[in-house]
Amino acid sequence: MAIKSFQGKRDTSKEKEKSEILVSDYMTTKLIVFKAEDSLDHVINQLITYKISGGPVVNDKNELIGIISETDCIKHISESKYYNMPSDINNTVGKYMVKDVDTIDKNMNIFDAAFKFISSHRRRFPVVENGKLIGQLSQKDVLKAAIKVQGSTWK
Repeated sequence: MAIKSFQGKRDTSKEKEKSEILVSDYMTTKLIVFKAEDSLDHVINQLITYKISGGPVVNDKNELIGIISETDCIKHISESKYYNMPSDINNTVGKYMVKDVDTIDKNMNIFDAAFKFISSHRRRFPVVENGKLIGQLSQKDVLKAAIKVQGSTWK
């Protein structure tokens, strides 16, 4: 005589789906962006006014061409003061921005993005789709996601 299962047939249609928390759920879409021809004085004023540490640089087609940060501005200030040179109107974002920018995919899991922050030592990642800037993910956005998940599912 064979042993029968006492569990019965399982209903697979009601299985709990894993819901991923994606970059697109937490990225910022209303960004302060800069143009390559903007002056560094303008960037510094924007960084202070909006209490941000940097921002993406885009062209007229909203394509990402670089990123400018407080550090980039401080490097310029430090160099110009060291050589006792006055601030120059030709000091543009295009001269000081980082052109080789790491981006992040909007469909990446937020916790995989957290690992990318750790391994790259970056403070923000622009999110690009079809060559166009659609948002930005910061370390603070990852923290917001962690708090939300902790409040609802972690024990």
